[in-house]
Amino acid sequence: MATTPTESIYGIQQIARLPRHLKQHIVEQQYDRYSPVDHSVWRYIMRQAVDFHAKHAHEAYVEGLRRTGIGLERIPRVEEMNEILGRIGWGAAPVDGFIPPAAFMEFQAHRVLVIAADMRQINHIQYTPAPDIVHEAAGHAPIIADPEYAEYLRRFGEVGAKALSSRQDFELYEAIRHLSILKEAPGTPAAEVEAAEKLVAERQAGLGEPSEMARLSRLHWWTVEYGLIGDLAHPRLYGAGLLSSIGEAEHCLTDAVKKLPYTAGAADVAFDITTFQPQLFVAESFAQLNDVLDQFADTMAFRRGGRYGLEAAIASANVATVEYSSGLQVSGTVAEVLANGSGEPVYFRTKGPTALAVGGVQLEGHGKETHADGFGAPVGRVAGHSRPIEFLDDEHLRAIGLERGREARLELPGGVRVQGRLEQIVRAGGRTVLLSFSGCTVARGDRLLFDPSWGTFDMPVGERIVSVFHGAADQDAYEQVSFVPKERTVKVHADEATRQIHRLYAAVRQVRESGHGVEALAAIYLDLRANHPGDWLLALEILELLAKHGADPALQAQIRGYLESRAAEPELSKLVRNGLRLLAN
Repeated sequence: MATTPTESIYGIQQIARLPRHLKQHIVEQQYDRYSPVDHSVWRYIMRQAVDFHAKHAHEAYVEGLRRTGIGLERIPRVEEMNEILGRIGWGAAPVDGFIPPAAFMEFQAHRVLVIAADMRQINHIQYTPAPDIVHEAAGHAPIIADPEYAEYLRRFGEVGAKALSSRQDFELYEAIRHLSILKEAPGTPAAEVEAAEKLVAERQAGLGEPSEMARLSRLHWWTVEYGLIGDLAHPRLYGAGLLSSIGEAEHCLTDAVKKLPYTAGAADVAFDITTFQPQLFVAESFAQLNDVLDQFADTMAFRRGGRYGLEAAIASANVATVEYSSGLQVSGTVAEVLANGSGEPVYFRTKGPTALAVGGVQLEGHGKETHADGFGAPVGRVAGHSRPIEFLDDEHLRAIGLERGREARLELPGGVRVQGRLEQIVRAGGRTVLLSFSGCTVARGDRLLFDPSWGTFDMPVGERIVSVFHGAADQDAYEQVSFVPKERTVKVHADEATRQIHRLYAAVRQVRESGHGVEALAAIYLDLRANHPGDWLLALEILELLAKHGADPALQAQIRGYLESRAAEPELSKLVRNGLRLLAN
């Protein structure tokens, strides 16, 4: 079970600045839970990765490992990563497995890299469907040392945090998280995995028209996670999923994987987290990533606004923010939009708790407790007046019949009429953003939109809806809870046999780090073969040390023969042979 993080991580500047609803995802890394086997798995992966990626990854990768303080010998501490990431304006926060996409994106927008703190099991050394510290620390972190790519990552998070999602998106996320947990947990019955895979497939098929978040997640997958860059015929790797998967990294550069030029059309290509990808997209440069992101963002509700944005918010059925040209932001669940003959919105209505804000800061007295039952809001310029109300000062407002304490009547687009006593004028940023009326009636034709008995009518001021985006404008004031999954990743509890092999791995590590005790390796190897016949990685480490110290050639030959025999096993062939190749080099 995930534990509450220590206070020390909140001393990191990037973490301290996070809003409360994101901080609830942060957990304790629990560094002492990593076993000696975990550290050896990390070491094997990283040694293989650096050897392969020096030739095949974007040139920023190896230099990025150095700059972000990620070593090859042991799993990094998040605190150590933060010390170095802070120098390039980023931070790292440990989390429990997959977190909801909107939260993931928002962390990224705040320049915080989320680190799934778990470590993959040795039987998933080549690839794991679950996010783990190899994927996050060794995959994502090195590349963000490149300033151009880091800015792309931040901007993607900024755009992604505004993307509207659907109920089906969230259900698919839950299914994927559940599947990833089952696949990484040791001893999960095959029938359970099969049922979880079937549920993922069903929910993917049932998405219907993909939401903004679903399509944006695909762009994220084909770039940040599984991106290739450079020449189409001879691309290099930069996606974290490839950089952290020694199996797929090699496979993806073969002719078995189709290479396509990267365009915004990648948003229409679905992906499968459970297997190697059949095709990948090749970007020309990091600059092109930003260009495509901008192209896609231009299609989204947060840039298009208007009726399109309002209807997208209705389809999402989640809390969204509607922003007027005046700067006023209405946050709630949009339930209805009324339009004029040209299709332009003239009135919209939210249901349930609604709050008003400007610039992401909630207006005093206009939280969701004030507007607990929904909110009705006209849109547009007052009929017969050349200038929008939002630009008028008190003198000009009086000239059109709007004065505190006096009765007013407004004719708005689409036949919306507002009549009542003006009680308050609210301004922000030099603009009029809200007019409050008592005894107010709002109607359109025969339809009553607001009755005087309902209380004060707070009328947003704004000629146009310029943006509609996910979530509340002031999420902490709105107390919008970012969903934290109840199902937690599995923490493996070692039995006595496992603790015994941990002691053997620890003893070999002690020899390697101290440079002493090489003579003890023969007894460790005999113990390993007698009591843990399935292991291959520790045998490889023992051979490495014997060769390094030029010790016991006969034992070296014996171990090498054993490893060659294990390499004949299909599931171990590539792993063992790659390990032996690295020793030979």
